[in-house]
Amino acid sequence: MPQTVVITGASAGIGRATARLYGKRGADVVLLARGRAGLDAAAREIEALGGRALVQVTDTADARRVEAAADAAEAAFGPIDVWINCAFSSVFAPFEEITAEEYDRVTQVTYLGFVNGTRSALKRMLPRDRGTVVQVGSALGERSIPLQSAYCGAKHAVNGFTSSLRTELLHRGSKVRVTVAQLPAVNTPQFSWVKSRLPRHPQPVPPIYQPEVAARGVAHAADHPGRKQYYIGAGTVATLWANRLAPALLDRYLARTGFDSQQTGLRPPSGESNLFAPVDGPEGGDRGAHGVFDVKAHSRSPQAALARHPAAVACALALGGGLAVTARTALGRRGRAA
Repeated sequence: MPQTVVITGASAGIGRATARLYGKRGADVVLLARGRAGLDAAAREIEALGGRALVQVTDTADARRVEAAADAAEAAFGPIDVWINCAFSSVFAPFEEITAEEYDRVTQVTYLGFVNGTRSALKRMLPRDRGTVVQVGSALGERSIPLQSAYCGAKHAVNGFTSSLRTELLHRGSKVRVTVAQLPAVNTPQFSWVKSRLPRHPQPVPPIYQPEVAARGVAHAADHPGRKQYYIGAGTVATLWANRLAPALLDRYLARTGFDSQQTGLRPPSGESNLFAPVDGPEGGDRGAHGVFDVKAHSRSPQAALARHPAAVACALALGGGLAVTARTALGRRGRAA
């Protein structure tokens, strides 16, 4: 039987790339987002790849609409196997330039949207004692950077909420799993439609990866949800280790470099932002999965590939260690014989 997979934020970026991946698997994919054009295009891609798609125009900040989408998903395709929370919004600006309404909106979508999705998923999964929830997180959920205080705060909240929930599931002995895929900087359309008060066009902090790299990591987390979280991309690993080993030094480094590294030399986008309303509707058209940084973005991540195959890595290390010991022993014997 094909899996039934619900993906929020599925109209563009990482959610869109993940939806395509499940389409290739022949899954039944339920697509949640606000923008009709992107959702319809994603549905056509999934069906062309061999899967089935159900479009649900949904603002994940609205718990009732998320619940209605979950009902529609099971009515169309049966029990939900995997729920992937990916929808988010952000504002690029110093904290004092972000209004209270904008801060509320980012928090409602990027944090409470995950809470709403998880609640609807667990309402159906817990009685069956099976299913997986994947939270699409970020390195910025553990290491904050300047100019994205609302987004960083929301991603930190997702980590805290998920850790609390995981302990509750363990307490009850549930077979429902929840895990987090911590992502690096990704080339998505958000940098062209995000709310920004920066003097120049915003960009992800390099190294930048293509959405397909993130999608493979998210799907792997869904397939192997026993781990608490997955780090995807060398940039994610380097950032988190630097934050653990030298957080004060990293604060100073980001204070010095964090403003320029998040801006290009180009003028800021001239269109409307998607903070309060979608911009990939009939007027804006479908934005797809990729942003404007294809030239800078990596389509592969050796670190992420190795993380998906820990047993092979362990065997290779053991084999390498065994060969080293053998070589050292042989050299020692030759030395004694000489």
